[in-house]
Amino acid sequence: MKKKSIGVNAFLNSIRNILNIIFPLITFPYVSRVLQVNGIGKYNFSQSVISYFVLIAELGIMPYAIREGARYRDNQEQINNFCSQIFSINIISTVIAYILLFFCLFLFKNLKNYILCIFIFSLQIFFTTLGTEWIYSIYEDYAYITFRSILFQIISIILLFIFVRNKGDYLNYALITVFSSVGANLLNFFNARKYCVIRFTTHIEWNKHLKPILLIFASLVTATIYINSDITLLGIIKNDYIVGLYSVSSKIYSIIKTLLTSVYIVAVPRLSLYLGKGKKDNYLQLLSSITINLLLLILPAMIGLFMLSRNILLILSGKSYLAGTTSLQILCFALIFAMLSGDLYECVLIPSRREKYILIGATVSSTVNLILNIILIPLWGQNAAALSTVVAEFITCLIDGYFSKDLISNIVKSKKLFKNIIQSLIGCIGIIVMCILCDAYINPLVLKTIFSVLFSVIIYVIILLIEKNEVVMYLFGKLKNKF
Repeated sequence: MKKKSIGVNAFLNSIRNILNIIFPLITFPYVSRVLQVNGIGKYNFSQSVISYFVLIAELGIMPYAIREGARYRDNQEQINNFCSQIFSINIISTVIAYILLFFCLFLFKNLKNYILCIFIFSLQIFFTTLGTEWIYSIYEDYAYITFRSILFQIISIILLFIFVRNKGDYLNYALITVFSSVGANLLNFFNARKYCVIRFTTHIEWNKHLKPILLIFASLVTATIYINSDITLLGIIKNDYIVGLYSVSSKIYSIIKTLLTSVYIVAVPRLSLYLGKGKKDNYLQLLSSITINLLLLILPAMIGLFMLSRNILLILSGKSYLAGTTSLQILCFALIFAMLSGDLYECVLIPSRREKYILIGATVSSTVNLILNIILIPLWGQNAAALSTVVAEFITCLIDGYFSKDLISNIVKSKKLFKNIIQSLIGCIGIIVMCILCDAYINPLVLKTIFSVLFSVIIYVIILLIEKNEVVMYLFGKLKNKF
């Protein structure tokens, strides 16, 4: 197989994630105003409930399939057999997920007010399995994934403005969300034939696949508890209004996380390939590059989001959501821990087959998160949920780092990493100054925010250039050669 450029893949995945940001920026201000806080609360509560069953259906298969599939992708017979087995396991887990969903709907009567919305979202369970997204990651086909995302996002935007017109249209919003997922996954399923032949099979090597899949699944379940328990517990302990406030803050935080994830997620198949073939030097070199690039983006993103939290909430959702400003600012501090733990999880622990250690970190952090939510949400509402997330992400990062220390110790101790962190922190001072100046001298709100972002990016890059930062100097050198 022809080796694809990590840089090109990162760029394509960044484009896709930028579109994933632009899409909510276009739609969310409209949706939040039309559906209002209660409508958004019902939508997000239903989505958070169904996310648990999507997780059961996925069964930790995607990280496992990408890691192992990357080692087989150059052998057509092996990859056909592997993908058929993984797909069949996924079908079985999907059936189990639906059985559990219907049981819970019957058991928990307080879900009856949300039952129709939950049923709509439940379509995602089957079609996510059918979509076999992991095949495209195995083959690093981010061009197709990017094109597909653009297509269905455009269709969804059109449908949104046609069918979501008043505060009772939250079900239409759910249907449009599901349509986008169903369409993309159907396209995935039929297009996957160019890479491999997938058939349902009963000849599954359970002894080989089940243990690592279940270990990854267990860690994902515990991680999902502290991702989704915030909204779920806010809905149970508080009300739809508080859920709506926190949902906006959480969504903005998630958008930034999604964009930053592009830096490392595209490299996972290549990292797995290097470790599988014993190319440790190549692996460590790529890992070091990914970590440094990630830190150069995390720190300014965290500072910028903190400085502009109020403006962003006003622009995206209006004055009725301003009570969520503090929770968004608290979540900013979770960003660095979340991204570094994601880097360790995807780029170190998964490729090196250390699933059991992932489970330890996820279990400890999710337990702490759940306890903090139960104790603090009655006192501080959405701010307590945000604080619990910060603590959970910090614990995950700490534990994942401990179990990765043999592979990352040289990177962590390197002068190169330390130098880049210091240079980035100095650049962040420039961001703070620019945001303060723009807030004082520029009006109206939208222009103030746009210029704050624009001038912050410019001053950050200029400071890194003055400091002769290796990454920025390399990128400018590449640009100079092209022009």
